[in-house]
Amino acid sequence: MSHPSSRQPRARLNLFIEPDHAKRLDALAATKGVSKSAVVAAALGSYLSPDAMDQREAAMAKRLDRLSRQFERLERDQSILIETLALHIRHYLTLSTPVPEGQQDAARAQGRARYVQFIEQLARHLQRGRSLVREVHEEVYPEPHGRLAQDGDAPAVRGRPDSEAIPPDPTQETTRDPQA
Repeated sequence: MSHPSSRQPRARLNLFIEPDHAKRLDALAATKGVSKSAVVAAALGSYLSPDAMDQREAAMAKRLDRLSRQFERLERDQSILIETLALHIRHYLTLSTPVPEGQQDAARAQGRARYVQFIEQLARHLQRGRSLVREVHEEVYPEPHGRLAQDGDAPAVRGRPDSEAIPPDPTQETTRDPQA
């Protein structure tokens, strides 16, 4: 602690803060047994220190990494869903035959019953809390040696190098980096 005569003159500031912050400042100063000025000075010093900036940047980078992994999972799930729907539509259109006029009422009734059954199955699946997309992904890309996948891990398939783990989408145009 420095001697009072060696102190530099302090600047006086009149600040306005939110009432909730003022209450918390009063409580903290009383708990620590120091003045409110001391608490504000310590907080400001911490906020302005180079280490605090590094800590904030590290925290921000961690959050951005987590968001990136979440976004990648959403993209993967969306791709699976789109492919599933496309395959179902192709299968349906390929195999379905027109229903004769006399059988259309029965076909509609059977369609309604199947739809109700589908909704019931969907509700049970959602209540289980397990994602069908995740189950499909785990079937297609099982983890070697029983290791659980970590967020952001590239999926791997036994016997394939990582570069072949996710086959390219033939419906999307590919671009090549000239420097690659």
